[in-house]
Amino acid sequence: MSNVSATRAPATTASGPQPAAPRVGLVQPISAGAVAALVGFTSSFAVVLTGLTAVGADARQAASGLLALCATQAIGMMLLSYRYRMPITLAWSTPGAALLASTGAVAGGWPAAIGAFLLTGVLIVITGLWQRLGDLVAAIPVEIAQAMLAGVLLPLCLAPVRAVQTSPAVVVPVILVWLALQRYAARWAVIAAFVTAAVGAGISIVVQHRPLNVGAMVPAVELTLPHWNWQTMLGVAFPLYIVTMASQNIPGTAVLKSFDYQVPWRAAMTVTGLGTLLGAPAGGHTINLAAISAALSAAPAAHPDPKRRWIAAFTVGVTYLLLALGSAALVTLVATAPAGTLETVAGLALLATLGAALSGALRSAEHREASVVTFAIAASSVGFAGIGAAFWALLAGLVVRKVLRQTV
Repeated sequence: MSNVSATRAPATTASGPQPAAPRVGLVQPISAGAVAALVGFTSSFAVVLTGLTAVGADARQAASGLLALCATQAIGMMLLSYRYRMPITLAWSTPGAALLASTGAVAGGWPAAIGAFLLTGVLIVITGLWQRLGDLVAAIPVEIAQAMLAGVLLPLCLAPVRAVQTSPAVVVPVILVWLALQRYAARWAVIAAFVTAAVGAGISIVVQHRPLNVGAMVPAVELTLPHWNWQTMLGVAFPLYIVTMASQNIPGTAVLKSFDYQVPWRAAMTVTGLGTLLGAPAGGHTINLAAISAALSAAPAAHPDPKRRWIAAFTVGVTYLLLALGSAALVTLVATAPAGTLETVAGLALLATLGAALSGALRSAEHREASVVTFAIAASSVGFAGIGAAFWALLAGLVVRKVLRQTV
């Protein structure tokens, strides 16, 4: 994908050129960028922590991973947005974190997960340099990729239901607040749910006199030597790469294109791949192009002049650097919260993504049987030969699709 002009030429009509966009100061793009960062962070950090801890990270390693993700994506989007004067925003792979959560403990433990993160970074870099690899990923039917993602998300989205039974005093208010905001201000629903969960957790800590480790609130990087084994490479690295490309990088490119920005593909893949490689030893799983949140800094609401919207994306990066400083405190608070609190916030945050994935998986009658098989295997969370369910789900879906197409 080549880099072309980021903006449209000035509109003209029979009566001559249209007036230029009104001059706007820095307040509008800076505020838009700050809001985009806060929405992106609070709406999905719970998914990240759930995923990292599921594959073996302890509280300090999970906090380090969250810090690494914030820092690497912040620096990456500041570099890209400034260099290309486009609102190129990056994010951690939320679907990838959901994949980790559904995979659970892996052969080789946390060091093996780190090895898988590193391999994912290598694959993303190669994708930017070698078009053939990107073409292979794009050749996977969207329906099957979405079915795998939906299967991965389903167990996480069921977590709020289970949490009602274990911690109703905290979880029920969280769900009610989320539901009310879905009706009146959907963008803020997950953020409001998180705030409600934090308040409930704080009350629970005070009432039950739970100890709070203040020393653990200081941000720190916990480096881990990687370990490689073939089970984790197949069961984690490749599904993580595929879900990140199919659910983040490719849609992220499409979102920016809808606002007349052509993403510099090679540069974006190189930066996100290298960022993943740098952050992996500290626990960061993957960074990529933002998809849904990309519109917050690329839309006219960020700035009437398309040439100035890059400031919003740059501000997103600066804000994430500040948020990185609070990652350890956040993880410490979460660790003392009642059981199911974090999982509830994560499940609510992923409901919209689950709905979109199910819709995409079942929209084509041609691939419906293969998609259902893919979904069922991924949702089972049952692995074989030490390899997670996501890999087998994707493989089975492709095989079923091949067989059924040959018999038609």
